[in-house]
Amino acid sequence: MWWLKLRRRWAQPRRWAQLTRGLQAASNIPPRGFVRYIHEDDRFSTDRVPEDVPPYIPGQESPAYVVRKTGYDLLKDPWCNKGSAFPRSERDRLGLRGLLPPRSLTMELQVARFMQDYHHPVHFIPPEDVELGGVTSEMARRWKALQALHDRNETLFYRVLFENFTEMAPIIYTPTVGWVCLNFHKLYRRPRGMYFSAADRGDMAAMVYNWPQRDVQAIVVTDGSRILGLGDLGVNGLGIPIGKLDLYCAAAGFSPSKVLPVVIDVGTNNETLRANPHYGGLRCSRITGPEYFSIVDEFVTAVMSRWPNAILQFEDFSIDHAVPLLERYRQHHLVFNDDIQGTAATALAGLYGALRVMNMPPSALTEQRIVCVGAGSAGMGVAKMIAAGMTKQGLSLAEATKRFWVLDYMGLITKKRSDVANFVKPFVREEKQHEGESLLSVIKRVKPTILLGLAGAGRLFNKEVLTALSEGCPHQRPIIFPMSNPTSRMECTAEEALRVTKGRAIFASGSPQQPVQMPDGGTVAVSQANNMYIFPGIALGSFLGQTRVITDDMLMAAAEALPKLVHPEDLAKGLVYPRLADIRDISARVATAVACAAGKEGRLRGPLLEKYGQGPDAMRAYIASRMFYPEYSSLVHVPPGVDE
Repeated sequence: MWWLKLRRRWAQPRRWAQLTRGLQAASNIPPRGFVRYIHEDDRFSTDRVPEDVPPYIPGQESPAYVVRKTGYDLLKDPWCNKGSAFPRSERDRLGLRGLLPPRSLTMELQVARFMQDYHHPVHFIPPEDVELGGVTSEMARRWKALQALHDRNETLFYRVLFENFTEMAPIIYTPTVGWVCLNFHKLYRRPRGMYFSAADRGDMAAMVYNWPQRDVQAIVVTDGSRILGLGDLGVNGLGIPIGKLDLYCAAAGFSPSKVLPVVIDVGTNNETLRANPHYGGLRCSRITGPEYFSIVDEFVTAVMSRWPNAILQFEDFSIDHAVPLLERYRQHHLVFNDDIQGTAATALAGLYGALRVMNMPPSALTEQRIVCVGAGSAGMGVAKMIAAGMTKQGLSLAEATKRFWVLDYMGLITKKRSDVANFVKPFVREEKQHEGESLLSVIKRVKPTILLGLAGAGRLFNKEVLTALSEGCPHQRPIIFPMSNPTSRMECTAEEALRVTKGRAIFASGSPQQPVQMPDGGTVAVSQANNMYIFPGIALGSFLGQTRVITDDMLMAAAEALPKLVHPEDLAKGLVYPRLADIRDISARVATAVACAAGKEGRLRGPLLEKYGQGPDAMRAYIASRMFYPEYSSLVHVPPGVDE
């Protein structure tokens, strides 16, 4: 039949190929292995799939891993946590923005960082570095041991710290914290605190909600621009707020779950850090000018909007920003700057303590001649506070400022100098002929009774300077306070000061110093002029008192309360500060003095206002009752969504 014949012809391969080509030509259907493009711009030089393209092979597993956690819960999951390697897209969708250093690292860099520590432990410090920094390998090892404990059991960490505060304070804070900041990019292991950067502009108000704690009571923030005396360390400066808040918890009884360390990353001018592949901050020069203040404004607005009752402490900001930022916010929020105000109150308290050592009344402060080396925000904050103390003891402000001789790296500052910062101008000397005079020459001419070091430039108080100071002070023991941190930046050591002055000096330093063995076989104890005596109490008193702002009178009350706490037997040894072992009682009493001053100004609110009417003892008892103490509590499981 005809159709059988046609079927046999189609079954022949050649005939079938001819028919296929005919159909393709008639219908414009491209042959197999060819691609027809609709748009002219989509055509390549050939329509064939390139031979070097591997064949498609379906994956055996999904390229995405489903997680049920976000934010800090995710970062605590050892299987899902990528640490600093989370890309920006995942940080946004998983609630991690602000919880990690701004710059994302690769896994290869993370491996390299671990292997470097594996072969050459970070806590091993060469002997030559020990001499410069004052931090030994043993101190670094102890810091790492404490951090490991903190990571696995926070309650136990603070119990250990509370019971061994005197021994461990130099490990969690100065001088060890300086080493930590220098090496923070190598030491980073687990997230702690928050990071806000210039790249987060417009998003900070939302980012603060990535922090899991609803009730934050204390925030310490830095921009890393002037970490101790070590300079610009960028986001590595976060080590300072972390260490500071450990002191808030240990000394003032703030709950560890209700404090927040923060760094604001606006770049760094430290080229060595920027070039380091492990550095986690922005790789750009520091932002300055109006743009800088706009970034900090957004940060302050964001944190104060979510936690309006929290105390906000600024820490280690550069000289050109520290004072303007303090003045910008202090009338609007519970804000203070520890470098300016805390250091100043600590120094004044130490001078009152030194007067007590010499059996002199507080009014004797008005008779002192003071040489201050360092005209930065910290140095001028100290000078301003001491001058305020002199005015309270009877001098006018003009009379008080004439008791000061201030030097910077160019020498004595006089009215001959034109480019003087506004906060330095009240202390500029009239005698223009002495402009730029050296420290040694000033001491020989002025014969000061007090020598303050706040320059952070190392051993400026050499043997000649100390000898001239001692010889020019025959009727009173010279007071020497080298307050720069860390140890490598101190103006002199306790041993240098006491040996040169033959034990006459009343000495206190910013970093801890060992007792000095004198040639006659005696031992002289020395004090540490550390802000930890002051700032925890200031924070605690103003926070519990709900004072809304921190005034100069409140700071003065703290400075006047501290020297009264020095034991008589310690005064006999020449010590000007109380014992660190009593730090919680010290903080409670300083907080009481701060709250009393706020009550006199009509700034107290809440329960402390009621206690104010009952007297200082009732106020101190209430403050002590609100201080956190680390104990294990009974735990109970509540399903998600219940009582939240």
